[in-house]
Amino acid sequence: MQSNRWLLPEGVQEMVPPESWRLEAARRQLLDLYWRWGYDLIRPPLIEYLDSLLTGAGHELDLQTFKLTDQLNGRMMGVRSDMTTQATRIDAHRLQAVGPARYCYIGSILRTRPEEPGGSRSPLQVGAEKFGDAHIDSDLEIVSLMLETLTLMGIDNACLDLGHVAIYRRLVAHADMPADLEPQLFDVIQRKSRPDLDSMAAAGRIDAQSHTRFQQLIELNGEPGVLAQARDALAGIDAEIDAALERLGEMIDLLATHYPQVPLFLDLAELRGYRYKTGLLYAAFAPGLGRELARGG
Repeated sequence: MQSNRWLLPEGVQEMVPPESWRLEAARRQLLDLYWRWGYDLIRPPLIEYLDSLLTGAGHELDLQTFKLTDQLNGRMMGVRSDMTTQATRIDAHRLQAVGPARYCYIGSILRTRPEEPGGSRSPLQVGAEKFGDAHIDSDLEIVSLMLETLTLMGIDNACLDLGHVAIYRRLVAHADMPADLEPQLFDVIQRKSRPDLDSMAAAGRIDAQSHTRFQQLIELNGEPGVLAQARDALAGIDAEIDAALERLGEMIDLLATHYPQVPLFLDLAELRGYRYKTGLLYAAFAPGLGRELARGG
């Protein structure tokens, strides 16, 4: 049996001219765009100690992180699989900015598994973060920059998907269930699997009231009119849920005013990245593609 010693690992790519030059041109265009918007460039390290890299990141990011031992001191290190948490650390512990702070970054990341079958495990991640301002105008700014980024890359037919992490989080807080069940419930909600949710309820793992609420959560997706259904189903359960629904309504109104040409959808069960997000979630999709082009929150 013959083997090719030059074969790259599955999901790992290299780039040669002219594609590599096209990618570099796009990188420069994006950095110029972020500079014009007032975003400072940061360069997070490729590798960090695990206790820093994965702080507050959650189980999902932990599974996506390649780990190795530092030969100098024996401590465990991880190769970055998402620069979002690194940007948060840099803002909080390195720069310690007072007031609103804007950062951007572009660089390679490495993941143990691709996000979709046949996808890359070593993609180039492009990101922009705004910290220190909880006003809804900051969310609008980031969404606007996300749309500008896609337009610059030749994608002018994107649609937006909106959600809010507080709704799921507070429903879990009100649920009568074992604490160690939450990761399983999270997986069920992400897959929108009614049968699995019903099985959990039938086995007595979650109470009947929470079962009904999570069933409703799974169904709450579609055009902006879904928000009225969400209010009917979830309003009054928790003050944070009420505030989240109000925030979603404000964002829908703002986007309809500033970007009337962009189709809007709600998906209250879409929680990707929710472990280190605190408010609105948004993702951009394009017709014909089964995965998101960009996401944030």
